[in-house]
Amino acid sequence: MSIFKRLSKGLSKSRDGLAAMFPGQNKDKLSDAEWQDIEDALIMADCGAQLAMDLTQQAKKTPQPLQSLRQLMKTTLKHDTPIQDAKPFVLLVAGVNGTGKTTTIGKLANMYADQGKKVLIGAADTFRAAAVEQLAVWVERAGADIVKQAEGADPASVAFDTISRGIAKAYDVIIIDTAGRVQTDTGLMNELAKVYRVMGKALDGAPHEVWHVVDGGTGQNAVAQVEKFREIIHTTGLIVTKLDGTGKGGILLQLCDKFKLPVRYVGVGETLEDLMPFNPDDYIDSLLPATPSNEESK
Repeated sequence: MSIFKRLSKGLSKSRDGLAAMFPGQNKDKLSDAEWQDIEDALIMADCGAQLAMDLTQQAKKTPQPLQSLRQLMKTTLKHDTPIQDAKPFVLLVAGVNGTGKTTTIGKLANMYADQGKKVLIGAADTFRAAAVEQLAVWVERAGADIVKQAEGADPASVAFDTISRGIAKAYDVIIIDTAGRVQTDTGLMNELAKVYRVMGKALDGAPHEVWHVVDGGTGQNAVAQVEKFREIIHTTGLIVTKLDGTGKGGILLQLCDKFKLPVRYVGVGETLEDLMPFNPDDYIDSLLPATPSNEESK
């Protein structure tokens, strides 16, 4: 199955919800009531009220409004800043509990290993033994290596040791897992900031990327999470998971519009292949009801 078809299948619940309120895709002129339905549909898909209004107001002024709306949504998602090229490439991954963060790290490790890269994972979620055990299963499956310490150890120490070992043993990719934490817990967020600082002491310029894993079904709470995490660890990219479930799809538009951050990957299922590189054009074409030309091109 192609990437586009897997993505389209994963977003089917979101697309079905939008389709019920979208008029025929070939119409050149829509009534005020139809525009209101579209705006409401975007809001209910977690696009955000202001952005939904802005998109529809811009699109309705054009000769082909629904095609223009589709293009405006794609443009909103395009913040594809290049990923830093470094060896070792050091990645910090963060997010609250329940987002699929640990599973995502395992899938990333597998992806990099498939590219022929030597991967080392630092298990800096030292509060939960179960979290380290789960990560270890994914690491073994990916053919990567792991650095872990005793339960309750200092997470920053784990990060430092992992990077030091990665440099000494010539690893290509070093991924640091962190404890899932609520963004309103000042103590835990301060500890995360310490992990970030210590990584820079272990290797100048590290972390090269900081990816925040967000559950696509959490709506406005995702916005609050990204805002706070970005203040603490200077987030460089997003991974949005669970879009095959209750995720409404539009949250990516709201996050990209507000924070101007690139979405690096999206998760639309449990298998390794269901974490896929983010493509704004394919995403919107999978999210919105198909047009004849769109359907024929895929």
